[in-house]
Amino acid sequence: MSILFEAPVFNAESALRAAGAGVDRLELCSSFSEGGETPGVGMLQWVKQKMNIPVFVMIRPRGGNFIYTSDEIEVMNREIDLLNNAGADGFVFGILNNDHSINSDACRELIGAAGGKPCTFHRAFDSCRNPLEGLQTSIECGFSRILTSGMKENVSEGLEEIIRLLKIAERKIIIMPGGGLMPEHLPLLMETGLLQDIHASCIARKRREDIPLFEDDIFNKFQNWLHG
Repeated sequence: MSILFEAPVFNAESALRAAGAGVDRLELCSSFSEGGETPGVGMLQWVKQKMNIPVFVMIRPRGGNFIYTSDEIEVMNREIDLLNNAGADGFVFGILNNDHSINSDACRELIGAAGGKPCTFHRAFDSCRNPLEGLQTSIECGFSRILTSGMKENVSEGLEEIIRLLKIAERKIIIMPGGGLMPEHLPLLMETGLLQDIHASCIARKRREDIPLFEDDIFNKFQNWLHG
């Protein structure tokens, strides 16, 4: 079974590079420094016009935590409506309660607004109070996949937990490793026989002020592991 490669992109140049290199899906975001926020409608329209691969769109009204007010959730709902009409193929978001359980009511509301398009519960999952509870709630809400670094800052630290989640989920929902994913992590993940999607930016910035750009050579290293 082939493994789908999703690349988060934060600017037009990265989107072009990633699509040209052969990624399977884009996650379109703004604000790299904040870990991703909702991009503009114009950006999505441009990307959809220029390339012919699925584009999932980040829905995140601000940086910081994932506990949103009712007003922020209303904004997220409206963003989904606008971006859906602009051609988004799926959406990426996550909302938590004050106790760091998943806000299932708000998540169901946004999944409903997506109108049947697939939704990913993003790395807010790694801030959940209990990963198994979060896994079950994500399934019950109707998410298609969970993006996770294994409840840690990055995949290197959370690799063991990602493997555990892959085995527990048993493909009832896609567990998509991401957040510092490196080519050398793939053998252990692929060994499970349960890996379906991976998420990697393929960005290598030497300085903070450098533009976060997709790098073909990093992507090719992933491809070497994925396709031998």
